[in-house]
Amino acid sequence: MSIIIKNVSLNHKKKDIYIEDNKIKEINDSINTEADHKIDGKNKAAIPSFVNAHTHAAMTLMRGYADDMNVMDWLQQKIWPLEEKMTEKDVYWGSKLACLEMIKSGTTFFNDMYWHFHGTARAVEETGIRAAISEVFIDLFDENKADENIKLNKKVYEEVKKYSDKVMFALGPHSMYTVSKKSLVWAKEFSDKNDVLIHIHTSESKKEVDDCLKQHKMRPIEYLEKIGVLGPRVLAAHSIWVNDKEIQLLKKYGVKIAHNPSSNMKLSSGVLPYDKMKGLCIALGTDGCASNNNLDMIEEMKFAALLQKAQGNPTTMPAVEAFKMATINGAKAFKLNMGEIKEGKLADLLLINLKDINLTPAHHLISNLVYSANGSCVDTTICDGKVLMQNRKVKDEEEILEKASEVAKNLTKR
Repeated sequence: MSIIIKNVSLNHKKKDIYIEDNKIKEINDSINTEADHKIDGKNKAAIPSFVNAHTHAAMTLMRGYADDMNVMDWLQQKIWPLEEKMTEKDVYWGSKLACLEMIKSGTTFFNDMYWHFHGTARAVEETGIRAAISEVFIDLFDENKADENIKLNKKVYEEVKKYSDKVMFALGPHSMYTVSKKSLVWAKEFSDKNDVLIHIHTSESKKEVDDCLKQHKMRPIEYLEKIGVLGPRVLAAHSIWVNDKEIQLLKKYGVKIAHNPSSNMKLSSGVLPYDKMKGLCIALGTDGCASNNNLDMIEEMKFAALLQKAQGNPTTMPAVEAFKMATINGAKAFKLNMGEIKEGKLADLLLINLKDINLTPAHHLISNLVYSANGSCVDTTICDGKVLMQNRKVKDEEEILEKASEVAKNLTKR
């Protein structure tokens, strides 16, 4: 499969981009090579696609289901009871809806933690995007549950080999307050042995820190270091309530951070100490649709930048830094050969409609994308050298919307 994109704006210059198989083969002023698929890039800009560093894809089924609530009431009264009823079929259609939404708004890779691994994996495989998927690991300090979770993760690790390389296995110990020391240590050992990611929630709320201090006489990141879990394969979601010492520990061990500003604001969780975290690889995520309520990474960039500026410094997190969090930083966090449009990189890229009202006038494309636009400005989404959306049309879109709505309705009735 080959694609030629003609006369597209790339870094403010007119270029042709030639894609062969799943890589960007050539970028030049004019390319006359024949291709299986030709795209007119006039009035469009090519940018790297987005990496959603932390989400729970199937929670699209809960969009608008439980809003404006205290976080513990939200979890205990609404979210957890509904999740207990979810089947693999529910997760499949919820994830398929999520994949559709991500394709429509320019995301080609997401990092997921949820139940029913294969429901999400099938949705990823069928829609053509990429994902790191973890089967959420919660043992609640019960030995039997710990053994069950370990056994399940070993099984899924073997089963993931039946999928394409766009489905990446990850470990998903939920957090240090829902997972025993034994299981966390096992996850680190398994991660080291098999070179897989550990995707974990850390320091998301003040209560989490207070409880950890009460139980362990140390803060969450300090505790994870003490038991030997920290390392460069750890992706820590949130990491809001961290002090200077913990930030130094995160830097020392090369831990990657997934920042989720919309979810953090909606649940009144707190603010990432961004300026103190310079030097860490900070990627951007949306979290799940029950606490966001969408998967639009363009919108997420705006919230990330504005939330930092609201702390009193209008120069912090400029648009270019927010854009890097959503692209190249995410690629680095997951060891992906993407996040930039360069020869030899994976052909994961977007064509942005420069005639979109939110991108007019065109003083500065990145500023417009971060502060003005939303996912609807994405005209074309290409992942792994395949066109997943062109002229904002995605295969099977109507069926996915109809089926996901039906599944969500049935789920809330159970």
